[in-house]
Amino acid sequence: MNELIVNTPIGAIRLLSNGQALVAIEFPDHYSARVAQPAMDEVLASTKQQLQEYFAGKRKTFDLPLAPDGTDFQRSVWQALAKIPYGELRSYGDIAHQIGKPRAVRAVGAANGRNPLPIVVPCHRVIGSNGKLTGFAGGLPVKQQLLELEGALAPPPTQMSLTGS
Repeated sequence: MNELIVNTPIGAIRLLSNGQALVAIEFPDHYSARVAQPAMDEVLASTKQQLQEYFAGKRKTFDLPLAPDGTDFQRSVWQALAKIPYGELRSYGDIAHQIGKPRAVRAVGAANGRNPLPIVVPCHRVIGSNGKLTGFAGGLPVKQQLLELEGALAPPPTQMSLTGS
């Protein structure tokens, strides 16, 4: 397993590759115990470049070989997540319907939370049915930042002083 730590506007993230495909993207407080060697390979180089383009607003989709490890159900959820267009939001219920399991909303939420490839497989585009932001491995402020970058959420309004100072 190869690893590369990449600095991004949302902090340093850990990329893991098996040399053939991207296996995981991890946020600093959620680095796994997977043993990896700091080593650059073609998959990691391409992932780094595509993430830089994404954060610069020049990339809306990713074109990378992916090898997420999960159950058949989890992989079906992750495939549905990958189809959410840039700048759009879906609810857990929307995803459950999309995969043909409309009563599996909680299971969809659990699979979403176990997505090993955040950003590339855009689990940050899934919100609660009430329209509120829900859990994200990178934290809700990072989720909000990603959605603002994509134009799916407006940035919070700046506070103005009523006293004129």
